[in-house]
Amino acid sequence: MEKVRYGIIGVGAQGGFYAQYLTGGMSGFGANPTNAVLGALCDIDPQKKTMCEIMYPEVSFFTDWKDMIASGKVDAIVTTVPHYLHPVIAIYALEHGMPVLVEKPAGVYTKAVREMNECAAAHPEVPFGIMFNQRTNKLYQQLRQIVQSGELGQVRRSNWIINSWWRPDSYYRQSAWRATWGGEGGGVLVNQAPHQLDLWQWICGMPTKIQSKIIYGSHRDIIVDNDVTIVAEYANGATGSFVTCTHDAVGTDRLEIDLDNGKIVVEDSKKATIYRFTHGEDEMNNTMSMQQVSMLVRGMGGGKLYETETIENQDGWGIQHGTVLTNFAAKVLGEGELLAPGSDGINGVMLANAALLSSWLGKEIELPVDEDLYIAELNKRIEAEGKFPTIK
Repeated sequence: MEKVRYGIIGVGAQGGFYAQYLTGGMSGFGANPTNAVLGALCDIDPQKKTMCEIMYPEVSFFTDWKDMIASGKVDAIVTTVPHYLHPVIAIYALEHGMPVLVEKPAGVYTKAVREMNECAAAHPEVPFGIMFNQRTNKLYQQLRQIVQSGELGQVRRSNWIINSWWRPDSYYRQSAWRATWGGEGGGVLVNQAPHQLDLWQWICGMPTKIQSKIIYGSHRDIIVDNDVTIVAEYANGATGSFVTCTHDAVGTDRLEIDLDNGKIVVEDSKKATIYRFTHGEDEMNNTMSMQQVSMLVRGMGGGKLYETETIENQDGWGIQHGTVLTNFAAKVLGEGELLAPGSDGINGVMLANAALLSSWLGKEIELPVDEDLYIAELNKRIEAEGKFPTIK
């Protein structure tokens, strides 16, 4: 095999983008993968079938994803379907020896994602990845290395405001499953924010406790979460906050990480400033008089509070997705390691589950989340919605 033939399951906005990308139709998003092609498409919508037959007449089309997996037309699949189906399709694919790249989020609730991960662990020979395209951002890769190496000491506090998800009501009306508990599994936490939830824990680690304040249908005609404030506590005593919404038309994307010996500030996921203290904060706190502090802050007496380094990255939407497609194809071909192993997807799902459960119960939630309790509470909302079957 010289090139991996991808099978796209679900030809909506994201699946359609991948199909165009793999066939050279998205030239503005960087070079197309040299190790992958579009092998087949799958969707249950008759209109999508007609559209794909016109756009991709040489590409096989299936209405049943199991038939696609068994067809011999594809070497790997990508699941661009409603979130509840990600673990279902992935487990079937893994059990049938088919490499699977799961679109984010890994699932709606941790119990299903854990079962998917256990299946993957039982079939280690089958490549299993997740579309965490933000992990290809070299800026975040470098920041993770800095934090994980300990060169700036331990994380003391992290804050991420990620409100650059403006979505009008017309967005939610695109599909009947959007912004529903039974169809999508929630709102901003399962749709827009999974990438940042993943990066937050990838860089700073998983917290031990979560408390949240969530507004459902804030300034929008929906019933799911779209205004979220999360407060996290970590094993070392550090704290963190994560703020996101879909009604901010201007939007903010700013991450700050305070550490023992420095600080990291990221703007718009494109530019990071790293402040390295000339002396650790503990040392300054224990040894400096207020006069010395005043002189240091004002840059007097030849002293410096910190040295700075700037990291920039301009990769954007599309290029990063293509990088993951190329990376996963390389793994299928037996080359290199995955940027985002599929098993990593459970961490962001757990953060989202904990935040929602905290809001529903009105209390702090310890991690790992009580899986059965979460499903029970989610089912209450699905039943009240009255549009979709509850989770078994």
